[in-house]
Amino acid sequence: MTRVVREIPNANPGQVTALDAIVIGAGFSGLYQLLCLRDRLGLSVKVFEAGAGVGGTWYWNRYPGARCDSESHSYCYSFSDELMREWEWSERYPGPPEILRYLNFVADRFDLKRDIRFNTRVTSAHYDAPENCWLVTTDTGEQFTTQFLITAVGCLSTANIPNIPGLNTFQGRWHHTGQWPHEGVDFSGKRVGQVGTGSTGIQAAPVIAETAAHLTVFQRTANYSVPARNGPLSGEFQQYVKNNTAEIRRIMHSTPNGHPFTISDRLALETSPAERLAIYEAAWEKGGLQFRGTFRDLLMDKAANDTAATFLCDKIRAIVKDPKTAAMLADIDHPYAAKRPPIDTHYFETFNRENVTLVDVKATPIEAVTPAGIRTKNAEYPLDIIVFATGFDAMTGALLRMDIRGRDGLSLADVWSAGPRNYLGLQVAGFPNLFTVTGPGSPSVLCNMPVAIEQHVEWITECIRHMRQRGLRRIETNDAVMDSWVSRVNAAAAATLLPQAKHSWYLGANVPGKPRVFMPYAGGMAHYRKICADVAERNYEGFVLSA
Repeated sequence: MTRVVREIPNANPGQVTALDAIVIGAGFSGLYQLLCLRDRLGLSVKVFEAGAGVGGTWYWNRYPGARCDSESHSYCYSFSDELMREWEWSERYPGPPEILRYLNFVADRFDLKRDIRFNTRVTSAHYDAPENCWLVTTDTGEQFTTQFLITAVGCLSTANIPNIPGLNTFQGRWHHTGQWPHEGVDFSGKRVGQVGTGSTGIQAAPVIAETAAHLTVFQRTANYSVPARNGPLSGEFQQYVKNNTAEIRRIMHSTPNGHPFTISDRLALETSPAERLAIYEAAWEKGGLQFRGTFRDLLMDKAANDTAATFLCDKIRAIVKDPKTAAMLADIDHPYAAKRPPIDTHYFETFNRENVTLVDVKATPIEAVTPAGIRTKNAEYPLDIIVFATGFDAMTGALLRMDIRGRDGLSLADVWSAGPRNYLGLQVAGFPNLFTVTGPGSPSVLCNMPVAIEQHVEWITECIRHMRQRGLRRIETNDAVMDSWVSRVNAAAAATLLPQAKHSWYLGANVPGKPRVFMPYAGGMAHYRKICADVAERNYEGFVLSA
């Protein structure tokens, strides 16, 4: 419906659309949040999506080699057994086209698109206390009011484009992997420079090298990687998934990482060297993130972690034929899995190709982009195309890109100037009725994302149901509770080896000027789920609910 708004500051004269809830983003989070609020609670809801279609991360990330690193049968919604049985994945690790087909299937199955505004970016959201509503403005100039505002903007959705001198002078073409042209990029016969060797770079390099005349990979931080062993799913496995949906969901909900496998209880240092090697070899051959589950103490004990790190570095040296190149790739400065552990398809083998060169920019930093290519401290590399695989302004970037202002004009950017602060990763003091899905302070990026998404969406939905049943119109946390939660997030990280990865985007270290704060909650998804359930059971302890 529409109503005339005269009393709300900053509202344009005339009419604005009034809604019960607005959701920002139409990826996994936004689609499910729309379904829950509209179909389960009967609210008037609109989703605003900057892209031309559903998909979120997968709408924008279409770079060569892009793939999910969660196994397909778990990288999907699990709230419905029927839905899990209806869809059949073709590969162990799906790529963007298949994931987009899946999300469109879900959107069409539940008739979600009729309540999504595509090609519409939210530019600002300002809270009006007397009216207890949010005034939301889009880049189309339209304005909306809503009681509840839910950000489903994704943790990895704001491209981190490096500020390298001379980039605007480059006479070739450059692309960031997180903003990839939907028509694709033809590397045939081109001299390509790839900047970055994180998860994205590890996926992209082998595919680019197949057609490029020459690929130069600029590496600052060497990384571990385990073979994905991707391949088609057998009919037998697909039937197993259909027959065991409840068990798959139970495992995902009971494990720290939200994946459909458990982490072994055995300890690396209490296992004989021969047996430990055999376990690592078997996990290497099986491939995927399950390598992380070989021993319980890998992320808690540096000596235990060293056994995995040594094994993986030995694998790199065995695969890469040139000893100098192998040494650069194995010169890894952080514990295994202290950064999200990549999985790959022939990444290290790519450096055995004659048309691939590795440049260590930790030793010889990039100084500038020139009209003809990239210049480091001791050489210039002529290039036709530059690919920036430099990741994202993770977890906070998409939220801070919007002008979000809470009570008394309080800016979210100011509240988070020293790093993100919130309660349960769900709400920020001074911002009533604003919820963040899988934001900082929640497990999110440390686990299988759909599991984290469903938990957040369902908690938010039940919270709003609770409020409406009791005639309550406002929910917010306070600074003391928020500070206590931030302390718990810090303590959970400190109990692990995760903060030892000094260049990790978990710490915001990939973005110049960003506060160095460990952002996700590292206490495990299952434990976090219980914390949130207990909070709700205790009448939403830590929140103030009012009429």
